[in-house]
Amino acid sequence: MAIKAQKGTKDILPEESFVWQYIIDCADNVFKRYNFKRISTPVIEATELYQRGVGDSTDIVNKEMYSFSKNDHNITLRPENTAGVVRAFIEHNMQRDIQPVKLWYFGPMFRYERPQAGRQRQFHQIGVEMFGSADPSADADCIKTAVEFIHSVGLNDLIVEINSLGCNDCRNAFREKIKNLIEPLLPDLCDDCKRRFETNPLRILDCKNKNCYEIFEKNDLFNSLSKIDLCPECSDHYTKLKEYLDILNVKYVENPFLVRGLDYYTRTVFEIKSNDLGSQNAVCGGGRYDNLVETLGGTHTPAVGWAIGVERLYSLIEKPTMPKTDYFVISDSISVALQFADKIRCYGKSAEIDYSSRKFSKQIEKAAKISENAVILGENEISSNNITVKNLETFEQVTISQNEFFSSL
Repeated sequence: MAIKAQKGTKDILPEESFVWQYIIDCADNVFKRYNFKRISTPVIEATELYQRGVGDSTDIVNKEMYSFSKNDHNITLRPENTAGVVRAFIEHNMQRDIQPVKLWYFGPMFRYERPQAGRQRQFHQIGVEMFGSADPSADADCIKTAVEFIHSVGLNDLIVEINSLGCNDCRNAFREKIKNLIEPLLPDLCDDCKRRFETNPLRILDCKNKNCYEIFEKNDLFNSLSKIDLCPECSDHYTKLKEYLDILNVKYVENPFLVRGLDYYTRTVFEIKSNDLGSQNAVCGGGRYDNLVETLGGTHTPAVGWAIGVERLYSLIEKPTMPKTDYFVISDSISVALQFADKIRCYGKSAEIDYSSRKFSKQIEKAAKISENAVILGENEISSNNITVKNLETFEQVTISQNEFFSSL
């Protein structure tokens, strides 16, 4: 029996890879304009990095990480990349660099979860992290960067949702308020809600269980909570964020129940959604994490960032078509075809040959499937130092000197 790819993983075939490269190129172009520099971190990290950074109360750490031990070292395949980038920021003393330090990344992540549309156990993210500014203008510029990137790949039907979780004091008070309201309902809620009640009550607001949602609505939970009570400093930060988003012409809606799934968020959290993915419609998510650098052993450094799932983005965009090869070199002699194709490639054009040296008619037939033009080198062309170039779409052809051909490339 043939071996197949593991459940929750997927081969990215050549035509898909072309679209993925298009997405990465769009990211690179936008991030250069916003002065983000690319960073690549290992796909394996110490398990402790995620336990301390992402949080023991999260679903990621509790249920979704791929972890193993090697020579008494506990290692985990990265389930997200913010913690790894923060680790690199600390390890390489980047707090000494000119602030803010603005980084972006692309790469695979790994979570053991039920595969569904746009979500795999090995998946890929593009994300940005900005270190060194506590001002809400950094949050606004980060959100604007995400919007610009998503627009650059052709998606315009977007909803930007924002909220503030406040500082630790704001959040602790809100957590107690949630617990008081939820406790009478707890016996009828799902197991995840019961566990979160003890570990991270804010995450109960993000429960996707239909029965739980109906219980919340029946008991008017959402209206009872209305929104988190922010301290004056956090309230001012949130007000200024909205002002800056208005200045940047970023349209947004406030969602007081947006909490995000990671423990490290403080103050600003946001999601960018598309209307084309059904119930699983979040394309981008992020927020501020002012305490994470210090939590992982660095000096206190405010930070903000976001990540986008590439698989979800791929499923939404209009796919660009992979271009055909520029030239297919046809000759009775493999040596002649190989040498001529190699010279074409030296001029920055793509070229292919028939490695079986079949009849001209068979080579033309193959060329028409994969190339825009055929370069024909028959006996007459070789003896006169000419070539015949045939357009495989219009079937027009012209015989010119080889020097004239190469000078036109």
